[in-house]
Formats: sequence, structure tokens, C-alpha cells
Amino acid sequence: MTAVKTAPAAGRGRERRADISDRSRAERRLGLILSAPAVIVMLLVTAYPLGNAVYLSLFRYRITAPDDREFVGLGNYVTALSDALFWQDVLTTFLITFVTVAVELVIGFALAMVMHKALFARRTLRTAILLPYGIVTVISAFAWRYAFDLQSGFVNGWFGLGDYAWFSGRWSSLFVIILSEIWKTTPFVSLLLLAGLAQVPRDLGEAATVDGATAWQRLWRVTIPNMKAAILVAVLFRTLDAWRIFDNVFIMTAGQNQTETLSFLTYRQTITRTAIGLGNAVGVLLFLSVVLIAFVYIRGFRVNMAQARGELQGGDK
Repeated sequence: MTAVKTAPAAGRGRERRADISDRSRAERRLGLILSAPAVIVMLLVTAYPLGNAVYLSLFRYRITAPDDREFVGLGNYVTALSDALFWQDVLTTFLITFVTVAVELVIGFALAMVMHKALFARRTLRTAILLPYGIVTVISAFAWRYAFDLQSGFVNGWFGLGDYAWFSGRWSSLFVIILSEIWKTTPFVSLLLLAGLAQVPRDLGEAATVDGATAWQRLWRVTIPNMKAAILVAVLFRTLDAWRIFDNVFIMTAGQNQTETLSFLTYRQTITRTAIGLGNAVGVLLFLSVVLIAFVYIRGFRVNMAQARGELQGGDK
């Protein structure tokens, strides 16, 4: 009798998994169809500049001598990768990216929880929190530069720091750059995490509360696992954006005091030194590093989008 009872149940389980799998495949096809026009436009807009950058990176070429162009193959890449300045800029870019993304994730999650739990004035609260993100990055960078400036700034007076020159050293300059980046883009992270919080089923939290789970346990075992996809999107977008930071560095320090990033190195080689070939080689390396970061993040998080929607894939239990 046991075999007779379990067989139909197993059959129903296989049918359910097959139905869910068919639905997932249909949604995947629909997603590809809907996103195809945007992808095609993006390829048309970016394919030529990227291909031209790769092409120019294979030549020793200066814009001041357009007729003096020499094919060097991967020579520019070897020059860039063997230069200690390149790796110093990689380290600086990594430091800025790691600190900003980590701090923004923590503060952004706290702000998202506040906006999600607010009982009144939700729109006003969300508008106030998102206001810094609506400010143009260049304007924000100028504001932070003048705030910490030795002559015109007010930070030293507020905190009684006297004549401390923030932009005279590496670490103090990086501190201001990182602080301005966190202030500017934390609202973006909080907005993405707020969307993730809205997808967490309330009944799961209520069931955990009934079972005696504390607020901390509900956070780590219920809330965060069910918004893993939103966390991936937030961390991925901000990491890629922070890895390409340029405006704040350009306006505040112009790359001085060892604050130069990879994007600024690309600008300096291409525009300031007019080394078109070497500058494009650094730009291509920056692009490849962005692709590598995106690949590592997506593979590392292993987000099952069907599971995030509350479904089961074929073969899942």
C-alpha cells in the first residue's frame, strides 16, 4: 500500500516540476524578445567605439603626429601591465570601490528598512533620502571640494581642525573622495534594496516570529536570503560604477597625491599626454576588468531567479 500511495505523489511532483520548468522557459523567451531591441541598439552604439579602441590600442600613435603611426601589436598592453603606476592605480581604484560599496550596502540597507517600515510620510521620507542621488556628480564633487578646502571650506571650522589641508596627502584626499561618493550614491543602493524588501513575503516573517525567532534571526534567515537577487543587483551596479570613478578624482585632486584611478589614467594618457595607443590600451584593460568583475559577481552569488520568484526549477526539491 505504501508503494501505491507514493507513486501518484511522485508523479504529481514530476508534473509540477515540468509545468514550472515550462513556465520558466516561456518567461525566459519572452524576456529575450522584449530586451532584444534595447540590446541591439546598445550594440550599435557601443560596438564601433569599442572596436575602434581595440584597433587603436595596437598602434604606437600620438594625436600630435597623426602620420607617425606604428603597429606594435600587444606592445601597449605590455607597457601598461609592466608599469608600477598602473598597478598603483589598480590598488587605489580597488580601495575606493571596496570601501564605498561596503559602506553603501550597510547604510543603504538601513535606509531601505526605514523607508519600508515607515508608517506615515513615506513619500516625503523617500524623496528626502533620494535627493543626493538626483544631484549631478560634478556639482556634488565641487560642493565637497569647497567644503573641505583650506581657504573656503567650513569643515575645519566646524570640527576645530585649524589649518588642516585635506587635499595635501593621499589618505586624507581619498577619505574625502570616498565620503563624497558614499553620500552621493547610497540613495541608489537603498532604492534597489527597498525594491528587494518589497518582494519578501510577509507570512515568512510572521511565521518566524511565531516560532520564536528574534529580530536578528529573522533578518539573517528570512529577509536577506529572500532578497538575494536585489542585493546582487545593488552590489554589482555600484561596484561597476565605483570601479570607473572619474569625476570626483578629477575635480578634487586631479589624480595628485596618489589618488589616480584607472579611469583617470586612461584620460591622462589619451588627453594630457596624447598617447592615443597607450591610452586606449588602458581603456580596453579597464573594460575587460569590468567584464571580469560582473562575471565573478554573477557566478559567485549564484542567484536562482525562478527561486527568487518562489518557483522551483526542474530537479529542485
